[in-house]
Amino acid sequence: MAQVGANMEYQEYKWAYSIMDSSKVSACLISMLLIVYGSFRSLNMEREARERAEREREATLLGGKPVPSCSHSSSKYTPGLQGKPIGFTNVQTLNTMQALCFPLGSSVALLIMFFFFDSMQTLVAICTAIIACAALAFLLTPLCQYVAGGAGVGGGARACGKYSAPELAAALLAAAIVAVWVLTGHWLLMDAMGMGLCVTFIALIRLPSLKVSTLLLTGLLLYDVFWVFFSSYIFTTNVMVKVATRPAENPMNVVARRLQLGGAMRDAPKLSLPAKLVFPSMHHQGHFSMLGLGDIVMPGLLLCFVLRYDAYKKATLVCQMGQVPGPRSMGSRLTYFHCSLLGYFLGLLTATVSAEVFKAAQPALLYLVPFTLLPLLTMAYVKGDLRRMWSEPFIAPNGKSGADFDV
Repeated sequence: MAQVGANMEYQEYKWAYSIMDSSKVSACLISMLLIVYGSFRSLNMEREARERAEREREATLLGGKPVPSCSHSSSKYTPGLQGKPIGFTNVQTLNTMQALCFPLGSSVALLIMFFFFDSMQTLVAICTAIIACAALAFLLTPLCQYVAGGAGVGGGARACGKYSAPELAAALLAAAIVAVWVLTGHWLLMDAMGMGLCVTFIALIRLPSLKVSTLLLTGLLLYDVFWVFFSSYIFTTNVMVKVATRPAENPMNVVARRLQLGGAMRDAPKLSLPAKLVFPSMHHQGHFSMLGLGDIVMPGLLLCFVLRYDAYKKATLVCQMGQVPGPRSMGSRLTYFHCSLLGYFLGLLTATVSAEVFKAAQPALLYLVPFTLLPLLTMAYVKGDLRRMWSEPFIAPNGKSGADFDV
């Protein structure tokens, strides 16, 4: 009788037990870690770019007179570049038009993949491998620098042209990982490539203002909802899930057929492309959780933006007061980054619960965007920062570049 009661209780709360499955916990923790690491990596790269530009500027001054770090005469940033540092050419800053067109472009790309995937799957697999190799090299470079002796990004002796030895080692390691993935198709290597893509996009793409962030995330929310919920009424299948889960033919098989080779090359497995992170369950054989890279990268871009604003705001107070302000209240300790990261966690939790309750794939951005964006807008309004964050967050009130402050 007790066993029957326990089984009934388990069935009643099965959705709650499912939420605590190792695959879902892993998806939540790793996605948050990727956002945090990518955001701080971006902030660190920005600081190093400013320091590099400052050293170059001081080196050109006659007499080598030092310039105060908070000086507004510095041209390290220009408002016309929307806070993009001089000499920091690897960063792409999205503008309003790009934010509006991004969901439309994503829809076109999704339809192309849906209708023409069979005829272009080999090309897609090769391009994906190349891009993932570059992203993995970016992800692994700090680790290789640490092992080589802690050289900073862009620092150290150049072993080959403009690339240092740690950067070359990271590239070789990334190429090895991608090569093994092509040969085996192992999910763990696919996840490693996906993690590299997430960190690279978060670190190298900038949102210049809260207005652009809101337009981008709102458009992607509508894009996600339409292609997950309503595409099946038009195309008789869930286009988003179909494209995300469709495996591509291994390029090794194509080469083996063309050259009439046999053996391992001809038997290479199909490749599940790293457009998502897959987390197998430790308790249920064959069960896994899947999280699209866009559900990490797009909210991650917002969190990267608010982290940069937190750092700018703190640096502004330091330059104005001459010392680091000591936080005395919960309101001053709770930064915009903390608020948005907590919202991301709650949004991901809500999406997981919804998927378990409705037993169907859910558009994660339907939950992630409101849970990250609405608390941020509310907090900015309460603190009186909403107007500045909405249009020109890194421009000081006197009209000069607020990013001249060293963050």
